[in-house]
Amino acid sequence: METEQKTPHGLVLVHTGDGKGKTTAALGLAMRAWGDGLSVLILQFIKGGWKYGELRAIEALGKASAAGMGGRIEVHQLGKGFTHKGDVPEAEHEKAAQEALAAAREALTSGTWNLVILDEINYAVKFGLLKVSDVLELLDLRPKTLHVVLTGRDAAPEIIARADLVTEMHLVKHPFEKGIKAQKGIEF
Repeated sequence: METEQKTPHGLVLVHTGDGKGKTTAALGLAMRAWGDGLSVLILQFIKGGWKYGELRAIEALGKASAAGMGGRIEVHQLGKGFTHKGDVPEAEHEKAAQEALAAAREALTSGTWNLVILDEINYAVKFGLLKVSDVLELLDLRPKTLHVVLTGRDAAPEIIARADLVTEMHLVKHPFEKGIKAQKGIEF
């Protein structure tokens, strides 16, 4: 019995919930896809400015693929950071979200990528930086062979309905509850 399809059917996957691991799961999928020869683009809608460990890892993979097969994995931080801190004016967050949406639109229609991860796009909707209709229109543009992952808490019901696969990360226990701060290499 053959398990692979000759022509891939692109999937819409959503990683949501109040638990840790949504971006981490998406990045694990990116690693799998890259390892199987697919081209991967990660657009981060909220995160910006920090140098996360995954950025260094993806940079190394990009260099490795450039040496052998051309660049097949990229990450772009398009956000202005977490919106709840208040250190960036709301208008700048809104502008960055619109620019990220335009970058996503271009990426989904370019024919360049096999997998596009829209990291924290659900947060951008939750915080009112994007409309649900913006995201649904974006999904309508994608070729039927393109895989798309949307991450972030509180995914809108309309996005969940549109998805082929939805995984909810549920918080059971977190070290923060014991006063243990976020640790490099684990939380960021």
